Parts: sequence; C-alpha cells; structure tokens
Amino acid sequence: MATEEDKVKVMSPMEDGRWIFSSSSLPSDPRLMATLANGYLGTRVYGDVFHVNGVYNGAGGNCHRAEIPSPCFKLVAAKEILLTENFALNIKRGTFIHTLQCPSFTATHQTFAHRSYCHLLVNIVTLTSTQGTHPVSVDLQSKFKIESPDLNLQEGPDFREFKYIFGSTLESETESCPVKSIHMIWTPVPPYLELTSSKEKTWVFLAAVCETEKDVKEKFAEGLTLIAENELCSSHERAWAEFWAQSSIEMDSSLSMIQSVNGCLYYLLSSLPQLGYSGEFYGISPGGLSNGRSKEDYWGHVFWDQGAKFPWESALTGCEVCPDNIYGDQEIHINGDVLLAFQQYYYLTKDLDFFASEGGWEVVSSVAEYWCSRVVWSKEEQNYHLNGVMPPDEYHWDVNNSAYTNALVQTSLNFAIDLAVSLEHHIPDSWKDVASKIKVPFDPKINYHPEFDGYEIWLKVKQADVVLMGYPMMFPMTIEQRMNDLQMYESRTDPDGPAMTWSMFAIGWMELKKIQVAQQQLKKCFANVTEPFKIWTENADGSGAVNFLTGMGGFLQAILFGYTGLRIAKAHLSFDPILPDDIPRLHITGVFYLGNKLNFTLSSNIITIEVTSVLKGQNCTLEIYFSQLEPSLPLYIGRPVSFPTRAGQVQLKQSQE
Repeated sequence: MATEEDKVKVMSPMEDGRWIFSSSSLPSDPRLMATLANGYLGTRVYGDVFHVNGVYNGAGGNCHRAEIPSPCFKLVAAKEILLTENFALNIKRGTFIHTLQCPSFTATHQTFAHRSYCHLLVNIVTLTSTQGTHPVSVDLQSKFKIESPDLNLQEGPDFREFKYIFGSTLESETESCPVKSIHMIWTPVPPYLELTSSKEKTWVFLAAVCETEKDVKEKFAEGLTLIAENELCSSHERAWAEFWAQSSIEMDSSLSMIQSVNGCLYYLLSSLPQLGYSGEFYGISPGGLSNGRSKEDYWGHVFWDQGAKFPWESALTGCEVCPDNIYGDQEIHINGDVLLAFQQYYYLTKDLDFFASEGGWEVVSSVAEYWCSRVVWSKEEQNYHLNGVMPPDEYHWDVNNSAYTNALVQTSLNFAIDLAVSLEHHIPDSWKDVASKIKVPFDPKINYHPEFDGYEIWLKVKQADVVLMGYPMMFPMTIEQRMNDLQMYESRTDPDGPAMTWSMFAIGWMELKKIQVAQQQLKKCFANVTEPFKIWTENADGSGAVNFLTGMGGFLQAILFGYTGLRIAKAHLSFDPILPDDIPRLHITGVFYLGNKLNFTLSSNIITIEVTSVLKGQNCTLEIYFSQLEPSLPLYIGRPVSFPTRAGQVQLKQSQE
C-alpha cells in the first residue's frame, strides 16, 4: 500500500466560504453530490461508478456513458463515538475533503481527479492520534465490484502489488464504430486502516484508467513516482492555482452570489481538459463527465459535435444519437448556433488559418449549403421560408419560420459570405439571395417578433427563444423591439422551465439599462442551485439533468456579458457596463482578444482595463475607442488605463488596421 509522508494540507484562512462548500451532512439525493472531474474522467463523490471521456456503450439512441466501477470509498468511524463530521468541496484546489473527529483520533480523507495527470483518480487518508499512542482505526466503506452493465470486465494479473482489470464496451454506437477498451489499475482497498505505534500516518490509494494495458501501466507508474517525490497533491493543486490565476471572476457581493459564480466556473472547467492536453476530447455534455448513465442526464450526450447538418445530440462518432427523432430532425437551429460560435471565435482571434487550412471553412460552407438546400421559396410572400422545424422553445414543433432559426440562417450566411471574401473563395449566388430574402417573422402592429408563423401571444413558451436574437445573436432591431420581445416572452415563459432561461432575460434587461428588472430575472436562477455543493438542476423543482452545466453557462454569461455589456463584434470588443447597488465592484481576469490577455475592473464610476500579456507571435496593439470626437486610449502591457464608467470599445489600434 502506497504511503505519502506529508499529510493532507490544512486549508489556509484565505480559502474561506467563497471557495469551500462545506456541510456536516450529505444531501439526501445522491444526484446532488459534489462532482470531481478533469476532462478525461469524472465521478460523483461516493458514487459507485465513474466515466471516461469518449467511452460510450449502446447503439444509436441507447448510447450512453459506460459505467466503470469506482475504487473510491468512504470513511466510517465504527468503533468510536463520532464527535464531529465535515464534508467539504474545495473548488480552489479541486478536492473533496471528509473529516471525522473522534475522542482519540482525527481522520481526514481527500479525493480528487488529478488536474494535470488526468488518468489518475486519487484518495488520501490521514489518521492522527489525539490521545496517546494506543491503536486507532477507521473503516473504509466501498461499493466496488468488478462488474458493469456496459463492460465485459475481467481480472488481469496484478501489476506489482496492485490490482488490474480490463474489458471493452458491449455494443458500439454504430456498426462502423469499434467498441472501446478500458484498463484500470488501482490500490486495493482494505476493510479498515489502523494507526498503531506512530502519532500519524497517511495512506495513498491510487487508480489509473486508460484505453490500453501499456498506457495504464505507464500512467500508474507516473502516479507512484509522484507519491515518492511528494508531488501527487502539490502538482494537482498547482494546476488548479494556475487556472484560477489566469481566468477568474471576482466581485464585491453577497456570499451566495460569489459562491454561485465560483461554483459554476469550477464545474464547467473541471469538465474540460487542461490547456495543452494532447489526447482526444469529445465535448461537454449537459451533466458533465460525472453523469450520463443510461436514461439519466441526457445519457452523457454532447450538445453538439460535428457535421454539416449537426446532430442535436452526439457521443463518440458525431452521428445523431438523440433517443427521440423529432429533436434531431427539427431543432436544426443548432447548425446556426455552431456557426455563431465559429463567427465569435474568428472575431476574437482573426485566426484565418483555422478556416483556410484546418477545416473551419469546410464546416462554414457546408452549413451555408445546408441552409440553402433546406429553404423553400414562397411565391405569395416573395421570400424564403424554413418549414417544419422546432425552435429552441420545445413546447412547439413542426412550425414554419421560427424567428430565431431564420435569423440564424441570415447570420450564418452573412458570416460565410464575409469569410469567403477574406479567403478569396468563390461562393454560389444563392448564399446572398437566401441571406437577403429569408423571412424573419415580425409583427409591425405590436412591434415584436412572433416566435413562428401563426404564433398566438397567449401560447406558453418553454424557455428562452426569441430573446436570444438580441443576445447572443445580436440580430439588428430597435430598442423598442428588443424591449417588446423581452416583455412579451417574459410573461409567457414557463416559470418551471430549464435553468438557462432567466439569465438570457437578465442580459437583455441589462442591455436596456433596466438593472432592477434584470436582477429579478437573475435571482430566479438561484432556485436551481442546490445545497451544500452548489450543484445545479435543470429545472427549479429538482427534475431533469443534474450538475447542469448548460444552466451554469447561462448564469456566467449574465455576469460576463450582462454586467460588463461585453459584445463580440467584427472589428471590436465593445463594453457598456451596468452594476447593481449590491455589486459595487467586478473584476474579470483573462479576456483574450486578438492575442492580448485583458483584465477588466468595473465599478459604478470607474473602469480599468489592463493588458497583462500577449501571445507569442502576436503583434496587435489595442486601443480604447469612444467616438470620433475623442482621442483613443492606447493599451500597453502592464499599464492599466482607467476612465469614468461609460460605453466604449476595445479595438485594433487604427494605425495597424
């Protein structure tokens, strides 16, 4: 059994409630347990299984994340009176810590999915005697069994003194897709740990998982080396510290708001691999890597992956695996959603090489061709229609001319046309024709956008739909039209709808400088945040997917794009902040724009923008622009620029354009 000299590190005073979610008891619903992940593997704390990125079992719509038996365990004080017990998720360190205090000893159990050595799952137990040197012990409660409904597991020969199993998934996603293999080596878990003669002792339980025998032995050996060098914990914590130093959101606000923001960042980023990861990454599912069993949390499917007509849900291959055909067949707005992300990436980076030689243009042009093949010409209205679709509002389907979808068609095609000019590619005339003549429903009497042809204003809406035209799409409309859309659909949106809805309304009202109305909408999001570990549920009543990253992403956008007013445009990054009275200061670290890393500090009366670094090979000097009547403010590394709070934009310095 491996041991590590250093005991679990004591939390510093700075790591207070902003970063540590703690409780003396666990949630009664195991779905709401804290999760640990690193982009390659993920698990719920005390869960009996974990999942690996890209390892799915089942064909077509039955495809789901494969259940891999977890060698993790829970401490139980069976032989002594339990004085106190604490469960804590330290999101700053990406670690879950369980502490038991008994009359004669303290036991501390630390669990983490290693941030930089992503094939490792780690459990560390420290026993400290508090009354003399007589033997003390703690039980290890494990659910581990070498069995899985998704894998044909079998035991292999021991690797040194450690256990080894391997197997493959039972059924591939498609006939042409091979089954996936899993190999795991782990430290065997005894029924109890005992401290006899020494005052304190630490045990390390290591698990490594890979897709080949060779790799898993190498990764487990790496873990043993880290233990021997006392680097197992510190290397993991350094990786998290580097992340928080590079990208964070700090605000002067209530503890609940700060915890919600930090928790969302933790759960989202722990679902992604570390920068520089060289392996395959298959995308984020709504419940993250820690969830996705059969018939739970969207089966671990990714929304969305690859193709010309993108699937609504995908797994390993990029093919459609949504269990219900209607979503894949009719929610075709996903194609425009993906291209909007491509457009934002290009505007932020001007990375023309990605489109010229790395497949970006093939995706953009294929989606443009798909749109042109899918529309039909209306002789009566003299414009193009897109029929038989489901908008983002999933209460309605088989409708014609979804306002949101059709606006995305126009946005997609305009981007494709502009990109073709930059790449000097010839394009069909149909792209311009459809872009200029696609119907986007609009009611001039009420001065708003009906959700689709024939929409009646009394119809209930499931979630944010038309309001997404204002943000993130930034479809051209007047202030009055934007306000009417928000007012119209706010009253008709299901209050029990999914978690990402109200943050989109909040952003809209912030855009219109109605901060009190915006705050009312944003506060609705907190109904989806559960205690004590800040796990989000898809719906406010606790139903639907858990660890709902989609809702967390929407909430974070309300902070990043609502309070700041940041908008990604073709030639600039605009800002127009507004803060409520209970958030006097907001600091955003790590905004990348044209190779420059920017920090924004906002208050009610002062804005400070600083360039902290520039990517290698980049030579884009930025400036802050207000109007043609005022001088621009140049931005240089390490020289923060402050000015009275107002709207403006960060752009390439004029002499460089």
